[in-house]
Amino acid sequence: MAPIPTPPAEPHDSPDAYVGLAADRAEHLARERGWPTVRALPPGAIITMEYRVGRLNFEVKDGLVARAWKG
Repeated sequence: MAPIPTPPAEPHDSPDAYVGLAADRAEHLARERGWPTVRALPPGAIITMEYRVGRLNFEVKDGLVARAWKG
């Protein structure tokens, strides 16, 4: 039987640090800090709720990050 894989560690920064930044700047900064997946979403977007290690989500309104969360 194969061993259960260990997911990579997430970067040690707070999603709240991205709130208020321009969306393109926030995405660039998140990738520099080691987030392998960055997802920008419009307010009210319908998304699946599965948790994915290493994914950072941004809710973008008027070009700025209004909310950010892991998974």
